[in-house]
Amino acid sequence: MVVLVLTLPQYGLNSLADVFPSLLAGLGVPREVDRLGLELDARRVCVLLIDGLGAEQLAAHAGDAPFLSSAVGRTITAGFPTTTATSLSSLGIGVPPGEHGLVGYLLRVPGQDRLMSPLKWRLFGDGPKVDLLKELAPEQFQPHTTVFERAAADGVAVTHVGPIFQAGSGLTRASFRGSEFRFDVSLGDLIDGTLTALGQGERSLVYAYHADLDTTGHVRGPGSLAWRLELGMVDRTVQAIAERLPKDAALLVTADHGMVAMHDRIDFDTTTALHDGVADLGGEARARHVYTENGAATDVAAAWREVLGANYTVLTRDEAIRDGWFGPTVLTENASRIGDVIAVAGDHGGIIRSAVEPLQSSFLGQHGSLTSAEMHILLLVFRGAQVS
Repeated sequence: MVVLVLTLPQYGLNSLADVFPSLLAGLGVPREVDRLGLELDARRVCVLLIDGLGAEQLAAHAGDAPFLSSAVGRTITAGFPTTTATSLSSLGIGVPPGEHGLVGYLLRVPGQDRLMSPLKWRLFGDGPKVDLLKELAPEQFQPHTTVFERAAADGVAVTHVGPIFQAGSGLTRASFRGSEFRFDVSLGDLIDGTLTALGQGERSLVYAYHADLDTTGHVRGPGSLAWRLELGMVDRTVQAIAERLPKDAALLVTADHGMVAMHDRIDFDTTTALHDGVADLGGEARARHVYTENGAATDVAAAWREVLGANYTVLTRDEAIRDGWFGPTVLTENASRIGDVIAVAGDHGGIIRSAVEPLQSSFLGQHGSLTSAEMHILLLVFRGAQVS
């Protein structure tokens, strides 16, 4: 019998949401707490996030990334779901998903008849063109102050280094506002931009983002030759930054989630036994938000448990909130964004939509669920003048 083992986020103790508040405390920003006990003696700090680099994937391919694999660090958890928009928001705001409200890949939002993609800040599927940046202003959708705003208010020079599509995007405005944005055009430019930003002001905070490992894992599969070669390039990029750090600086390398190869697929679009009572299907293959018709949540959850079997965990919204999946606090305005039913996959399973989501359904690598491979990420620390 298959037993699905869930790895729950360690919010407030050892999670991605705790990284920046801990660093701000080290920089002397008032009312911030070093939740992780990092005790960094640094005036300049950079967090480099490698999208899709799970702790288990790095351990399995240590030979392809010798510099990262030899670094001093620890394992922390992402939040739920283990998806980019949710994780980046937890990182950039310093609170769990239940508080910041970006609780998945595709969400139901008030006033719209289609689901929303926070990552792209637009409505999903066919329909009239909607300028969601105007109709759903990111600063109102996510009103909490970001870690960048809190640092800048205390005089820290704050810079966001990333691809040009992140400049002024809805997700950046929601979760990373308050920084100077510097776009990069290559890995070399990412290195230069990060080091330049670290030299700003008397105290500096830098956030740098790299997406290509995640993209390669989705398309070619985690552990594929293409993925391993990309991991090697990431390894050399981190080494190049670490070797050039100012003496009073620290570099922390982390990720937003891990990834698994998804072999066992259940197609919602052709599995009619999953349709009764379902009004819309959000989330993604390994972590589905099921929005039900009025009063149908209990029946839908029971039907999904029967059809999906023991390799899936299916909870109602209230059960997921009770079990702390989205954090110890879920604000009232955010609860309705969560599916009436949540279904997460174990091992290599997933619920695809071949007709509605053909591209996503074709991906070899996927994430979103609560397995250790997706949940566990590394937090590696490099200090100036430490690397020879």
